[in-house]
Amino acid sequence: MIISASRRTDIPACYGQWMMARLRAGEVLVPNPYNASRISRVALSPGNVDCIVFWTKNAAPMLPLLDELDALGYKYYFEYTVTGYGSALEPGLPEKERTVDTFLRLSERLGPEGVDWRFDPVLLTSSITPAWQLERFGALCCALHGATRRCVFSFADPYPGIRPSIAPLEETQMRLLAKGFADIAGEYGLPLYTCAEAVELSEYGIRHAACIDSAKVERIAGYPIRVERDPGQRPACGCAASVDVGVYNTCPNGCTYCYATTRPALLRRARAVHAPDAPMLTGWPRGGEQITDRTGPSLRAEQTSLFDNL
Repeated sequence: MIISASRRTDIPACYGQWMMARLRAGEVLVPNPYNASRISRVALSPGNVDCIVFWTKNAAPMLPLLDELDALGYKYYFEYTVTGYGSALEPGLPEKERTVDTFLRLSERLGPEGVDWRFDPVLLTSSITPAWQLERFGALCCALHGATRRCVFSFADPYPGIRPSIAPLEETQMRLLAKGFADIAGEYGLPLYTCAEAVELSEYGIRHAACIDSAKVERIAGYPIRVERDPGQRPACGCAASVDVGVYNTCPNGCTYCYATTRPALLRRARAVHAPDAPMLTGWPRGGEQITDRTGPSLRAEQTSLFDNL
């Protein structure tokens, strides 16, 4: 089983202590994102969790917890988003210099394989021009290229609830930016991938990514796995199936382009009921919920001898 922590919220930045408590306890409760009266119970142990994929924009609070995470026996890697945007779009994040420093420290701790750099979403506004994006991308490439094995980017999508001024890009704009990104990344020898993008950019040497990547999980876990593509993701997403332990509308980072936290009242309520020792990220069940076990087995594929079929 692969654990996603999380596409729905920034667990390393905001809920690392809670995550560690769940790993110590050996189970987590996850409310259904569309029906809070239905809750999944997921058992957690190094025996059935092949890999944890952490998604974050600020891993600093998680760094002191990694020694214990290693001691517990879990394998993991980070999808780490570092954009060029400032506090106007990302008001709850550290200054960019601190973010870059944390990324480098995390990579020093885990190695470049353990930290993917995400440069997303790529968006354009009246003040954020293609030239601006390319300049910021180049500066970050210079800073991060030796600390990661790949850069994954995506273009802004028009999710309900995000700021209206953030509009989807036209394909001509996508191609202009993609070629510029590819030229810059090529100077640093950094492979470039897109995340959940239908547009084909292979002419620029850009491939489609699976952020929860079965091949990467195999390298991190140290053994082959058998896993299907995640049917719950968008059609262009190549990610392997995983169990997400996060909850929507719980991230206080405040990024204006965020699809996962769009209702401030729900965020305030979630923060009020959160407790580091609670079984759910949003506290305890109120009673009367339907709790179903969704524990998955290890995905480890049994090695077979080449002589087995003789």
